[in-house]
Amino acid sequence: MVQQKIVISANMGCDKCRVKALQVAATTNGVVSVAVEGADKDKLVVKGDGVDSVELIRSLRKKVRAATLLSVEEEKEKAQKEETGKGKDEKEEVPTPIQSWHPYPPYELIIYEGHPSICPLFVW
Repeated sequence: MVQQKIVISANMGCDKCRVKALQVAATTNGVVSVAVEGADKDKLVVKGDGVDSVELIRSLRKKVRAATLLSVEEEKEKAQKEETGKGKDEKEEVPTPIQSWHPYPPYELIIYEGHPSICPLFVW
């Protein structure tokens, strides 16, 4: 997956609020690193793979009370540099999908023949 860089403006006036915001951001799924930036240290920079920015903002608003999403960027520069180092003749191999078939169980047909007569001579 491509790494994302999410910048969030949060109300972090005291150290306790700042620590709480960092803890909430660090416990979110897919987060790789969390940092505080800005002149007033009010911007939270979150980097990670597949981070749900909406869920992150929602959880920050529950704990810190004021959080605004400023930007979401994909960091492609490192990936592009690695790709340019490889030869252009090389192709990526696409895996072949595996197809499987599960047969149905055999259908059982049960035939009931009426009640057999106890005495073959006795006929109704």
